[in-house]
Amino acid sequence: MHSILWRFHHTTGRTHSYGKAVSDEKYRDPFKLGRKDLKNLYEDIQKELRASTTDLREMCEYYFDGKGKAFRPMIVVLMARACNFHHKSSGEVQASQRSIALIAEMIHTASLVHDDVIDDANSRRGKLTVNHVWGERKAVLAGDFILAVASQTLARIGNTTIVSVLTRAIEDLVRGEFLQLGSKENENERFAHYLEKTFKKTASLIAHSCKAVSILACPDPKVHEIAYQYGKNIGIAFQLIDDVLDFTSCSEQLGKPTSADLKLGIATGPVLFACQQFPEINAMIMRRFNLPGDVQRAQEYVLQSGGIQQTTYLAQRYCHEAMREISKLRPSPKQQNYRPPNLEI
Repeated sequence: MHSILWRFHHTTGRTHSYGKAVSDEKYRDPFKLGRKDLKNLYEDIQKELRASTTDLREMCEYYFDGKGKAFRPMIVVLMARACNFHHKSSGEVQASQRSIALIAEMIHTASLVHDDVIDDANSRRGKLTVNHVWGERKAVLAGDFILAVASQTLARIGNTTIVSVLTRAIEDLVRGEFLQLGSKENENERFAHYLEKTFKKTASLIAHSCKAVSILACPDPKVHEIAYQYGKNIGIAFQLIDDVLDFTSCSEQLGKPTSADLKLGIATGPVLFACQQFPEINAMIMRRFNLPGDVQRAQEYVLQSGGIQQTTYLAQRYCHEAMREISKLRPSPKQQNYRPPNLEI
């Protein structure tokens, strides 16, 4: 949670009061905490993705070049450690739990490949998208192949409950994409629609992956629910901040074009909050920002309104809820080292 808000703080240049300096060594970098378990993560994924044709192999390995954030695998291995310590007083990650981290990253990446085809996106992670390099048809097949390999890796774990949990996340990804393609005419329903889409497209995979490693850690359903709720809340917070960065960062920092959602006709949190101050945005939302000047005007309204601050505050609330959930587990040495300071945004 600290890393998400730290990223927002440093990317936007906004001023926050942290109580203590962000660099305080007492608050450990979560990526350093999970470094041992994430070592060779992308090499191991590439081994899983061995393909017979050169094109397919190159496409599948394109985004697994070690330059991704590995946010989902990091959350998964740290949750595995926390649940293992809670149940056995041992924080070592099991091989099957580490496999969940690989599977989560493969499912996520397959969804990115498909999303880029749907959106006709031309850049991702600072380079051309798969569909722009190899074409849409091959990109769709590459995404399918990555998803198929992830399913094979999941089956090898040999636990039908885990299979059921993670296939629900794949189902939610599809349902979330359909939610994004639609919009609500009723202004009062739009924010609920947005949060449901945010959960299904982003948070569900994190929540179900956390639940999967908790099931492998111990038989207690209460622990499984804690892991799920933690993943759900941190996943929604992560996407809310990502939606903020779409308005406050430059393309070089994001690795993809800014205002991308507006250009696709999608109204995210900052836009929906801005509607409270600028009701004229509602008409733009209904026509999906397709008239000349709509995107620029909507962006200006968001920056003039409190939409950025309100979305950030909402993300903080989800972070606090995630902290409340994870605090129910038995404290471990690493958990104690990873308590964020009081955040006031």
